[in-house]
Amino acid sequence: MKTLIVGKNGELSTGETEIPVIGDYQALVKMIACGMCNGTDTKIIHGNFKGFSYENDYPLMLGHEGVGRVVEIGKKVTGYKVGDVVLLPFTLPVPGLNSAWGGYSEYGIVHDKKALTDAGYAPGHALFPDCALAQNVVPPDIDPVDAVLMITFKEVLSSVRTFGIGTNESVAIFGCGPVGLAFIKIMNLLGVHPIIAFDIDDSKLDAAIKHGATAAYDNTKVDAVKCVREFCPDGVDYAVDAVGVLELINTSFGLIRDRGTVCCYGISAKQTMTLDWSAASYNWNICFQQMPRKNEEGAAHSQVLAWLRSGAIDLKDFISEYVEFKDIVEAFGRLEQGDIKLKCVITY
Repeated sequence: MKTLIVGKNGELSTGETEIPVIGDYQALVKMIACGMCNGTDTKIIHGNFKGFSYENDYPLMLGHEGVGRVVEIGKKVTGYKVGDVVLLPFTLPVPGLNSAWGGYSEYGIVHDKKALTDAGYAPGHALFPDCALAQNVVPPDIDPVDAVLMITFKEVLSSVRTFGIGTNESVAIFGCGPVGLAFIKIMNLLGVHPIIAFDIDDSKLDAAIKHGATAAYDNTKVDAVKCVREFCPDGVDYAVDAVGVLELINTSFGLIRDRGTVCCYGISAKQTMTLDWSAASYNWNICFQQMPRKNEEGAAHSQVLAWLRSGAIDLKDFISEYVEFKDIVEAFGRLEQGDIKLKCVITY
C-alpha cells in the first residue's frame, strides 16, 4: 500500500509498505480520506511533537484524522461488518517504519471494542488499545469524505467538557482555523456567551462571526485586553489558546477574571515556557488539554452526530479543499505557507 513517510530530517515522500494483517478482534479498512492537521502533523514533521524524536522514531507514517471503509473482519469481530465506514483507522509500525498513527495510508486497522468487551477484555489490555474507544461507525447519511471533520469536532467537544466551559460563561479564543472555529461553533451551540475571537486573517475572523463569535478582532491591530473588557469588565471566565503560541498564553492572563482559566489546546513547538501572570488576578487556573483521551472523544460522538443530523453543523463549512493522495506532499507545502485556511482533506 502507498503511505506518506516522514524522514529523519522531516522530509516528506510517498512510499510503499505492506498492507496490515488483522487479528481476531480487528478489521481491515480501506482509507477513504484523511484530514491534514496543522497542529500535530506539522509539529511531527519538524520533530517538535512530544514523544517523537528524529533520532529514535523516524522514518514514520503520518496522519490521525482518517476515515475508511471496512473490507475484511477478524474471525471474532461482531461490532463491524464489511462495508461499514469508520473513524480513526490507524496503521501499526512495521520493521523500519514507525507510525505516528499512519492515517495517510491506503489501509488501516480498527479494533472491535464491542467484541473485546464481550470477551472480558478492558481498555489498556494489549488487544484493547485506547484508540478503539473513539473508533466509531459513520452512518450512511453522513458524507464519508467530510466525516474526517467529525474527528475534529469530537476532539474539541471532549476538550470543552474537560475545560469545564458551560452555558452563559464567557470565553476569549485565539485562533480561528478549523480547530478554533470548531470551538466557536460548539461553544455557541452550548450557549456560551460572549465569545470573543482573535486571529490575524480577515477571512478567518469573518468565519468566526458566522459560526457564533460575538466579536472578532485582529490581535496584532488591537489591544486584546481592552476588547475583552468592553464585554466583560472583570475579565472572561476562560481564555483558549487554539494555536500553540506561547506568547498568547501569557496574553491570556490579562483577559481572565479572578479564578478564571487559561485553556491551552494548541500544540506549541516548545515544551518549556516562562509564565508571566503579572496582568492576572491573584487567583487563576491553567489547563493543558492537547491530546483528548479516547474514551472522552468516543463519548462525544453521539452529540456531534446529533448536531450534524439537525443541521446545526455543516462539515463543509470547515473544509478549504480536497486533494488527491498523489498531491499530498505539495499540499503540505501549501499548508505551511498559509495558503490553506481551513481543513484540507486528502482523498484516496
